[in-house]
Amino acid sequence: MYTQALSLEKQQNTSQEDPERLSRFQARIDAEERIEPTDWMPAAYRQTLVRQISQHAHSEIIGMQPEGNWLTRAPSLKRKLQLTAKIQDEAGHGLYLYGAAETLGVSREELVGQLLSGKAKYSSIFNYPTLSWADIGAIGWLVDGAAIMNQIPICRCSYGPYARAMVLICKEESFHQRQGYETMMALARGTPEQKDMAQDALNRWWWPSVMMFGPPDKDSVHSEQAMRWKIKRFTNDELRQKFVDATVPQAKYLSLEIPDPELAWNEATQHWDIGPIDWDEFWRVVKGDGPCNRQRLAAKRAAHEDGAWVREAAEAFAAKRAARRTVPIAAE
Repeated sequence: MYTQALSLEKQQNTSQEDPERLSRFQARIDAEERIEPTDWMPAAYRQTLVRQISQHAHSEIIGMQPEGNWLTRAPSLKRKLQLTAKIQDEAGHGLYLYGAAETLGVSREELVGQLLSGKAKYSSIFNYPTLSWADIGAIGWLVDGAAIMNQIPICRCSYGPYARAMVLICKEESFHQRQGYETMMALARGTPEQKDMAQDALNRWWWPSVMMFGPPDKDSVHSEQAMRWKIKRFTNDELRQKFVDATVPQAKYLSLEIPDPELAWNEATQHWDIGPIDWDEFWRVVKGDGPCNRQRLAAKRAAHEDGAWVREAAEAFAAKRAARRTVPIAAE
């Protein structure tokens, strides 16, 4: 499939500027048809998908680190089992997404190499530290909640393999969100010290979660074209507003305070208005200067190097099996 996709990509690069072919492609998108790996597609459509899917996959893999930090310090066996299961889910999500990206003619090795070199990006949210057990609850409630808000529309993405991968991923992310909210509820209803810990986690994770949807629409480079191709279904600001509207009542139910003095209900729009977002911080973290950027990549590079022997053994075993299949059977 990978070789076929590469060959197909070469054909597309020679014809992508054909206005008639581009028009037919857009007509399929407008008619809500799914684009499959063997279908013709503009090179820019392919590149947009590779960028988005790989960034999503990298985020799932790097996102295991801040939670893995608490596996040995979970407060009970139940919580440890829950967290272990969640981290395993995230590893699976990364594999699903790398597989979807491979259908576009890019190898997994290339994608991982881009991550390790720092060329590829992942969600800026995972460059913040987990300082207490409450952070695990806040990540499930806020970070996974924001992810669900962003990812459910991708189940209707115009590219078939990506859309199908997202169906299972969203089901599991929904469970992660509920698990995180239940953890925050237990803390918020616990001792004063536990409630303070929950509030502190909310204070630190609220704004990074709001930033997860990306820059404002006026500054978004890719949104307009992605919307036209129906890779995205909602703009960054629309998704951000949906998240705020859903999350504020949840915080009120927990008797926790959203750390935004300008938060207010707008009767005219029937939405919650929030204060200004610190976009300087967002871009600083995206560009590699967040609290844990270097730590996250260093840990991933070390894990990749430590696992080299596993990859080499797997390749040797595959070569050995292939050689056996080519050996002729001696005549009796």
